[in-house]
Amino acid sequence: MTKSFSFTSHANVAFAMLLLFFIMSTASQAQLSSTFYDQTCPNALATIKSSISRAVSRESRMAASLMRLHFHDCFVQGCDASLLLNDSASIVSEKNAFQNRGSARGFEVIDDAKAQVEKICPGVVSCADILAVAARDASVAVSGPSWTVKLGRRDATRASQAQAESDLPLFTDSLDRLISRFGDRGLSPRDLVALSGAHTIGQAQCSSFRDRIYNNGSDIDSNFATTRRRRCPAAAPNGNTNLAPLDLVTPNSFDYNYFKNLVQKKGLLESDQVLFSGGSTDSIVSEYSSKPATFRSDFGIAMIKMGDVSPLTGSAGEIRRICTALN
Repeated sequence: MTKSFSFTSHANVAFAMLLLFFIMSTASQAQLSSTFYDQTCPNALATIKSSISRAVSRESRMAASLMRLHFHDCFVQGCDASLLLNDSASIVSEKNAFQNRGSARGFEVIDDAKAQVEKICPGVVSCADILAVAARDASVAVSGPSWTVKLGRRDATRASQAQAESDLPLFTDSLDRLISRFGDRGLSPRDLVALSGAHTIGQAQCSSFRDRIYNNGSDIDSNFATTRRRRCPAAAPNGNTNLAPLDLVTPNSFDYNYFKNLVQKKGLLESDQVLFSGGSTDSIVSEYSSKPATFRSDFGIAMIKMGDVSPLTGSAGEIRRICTALN
């Protein structure tokens, strides 16, 4: 009886140790690493950077568009390039979601970067990783901060328009709603404010800020509203797609004017101004409006955290040959 108990105990210990090793091995495989392609495709990052630099030099607005693509990808199913998939027999594209339709852009830039990487390392570098690297390189191209991009993501084999429409932030979201959306992805209110700082570059369509500039509310500077009405007629749908810079002062430079604008009630979108509207994030906006170095540092930290949102790793998903379709 004693021998049997001893054998069983040893067997249980051995099994527990084997299980622990498996868990640790799986966790290790699931970790992203900045050196992931050092052996399999050592020139991948330089190749992506060249493609992104060319695209931004042709059109400075592209920097904001590429960062937005990474953001809109990570908030739906995690950072898995599901946003890049086109409609097919098995895919209902996230590009059709309200938050993306007619405004998400830069897909051709990612496609070009992928094509260039495929020439040197076919079937090795994922579209999800290219998106993450492109966001960093786009920031640097407009004098924004840099950060170390962790790599090793794989590409999704499914997309969800419905999830995109339910999960992606809206320009009408309240502060509480924004904090909740970001919190669901492990991002803090400070991350929310820092990432919103990407609106220091880029443009918005009239349809997304018309109500704000014509409602004569107390949360908007009257002169600012008057200025923005020049290219945004009151009667919809006239001018719906007319563009206005999110930062009127330095629209093509990644700086901290966005936060100074919020303090002055000159946020173009409702979801911008709610960050400085008597709520819990006012102090963070005030800090960033006077400490650009802090903002730049926090932005990089927040981008790394966002890139960690539910990536596919190991044998999950696939490495797509082209970013718009499944293999």
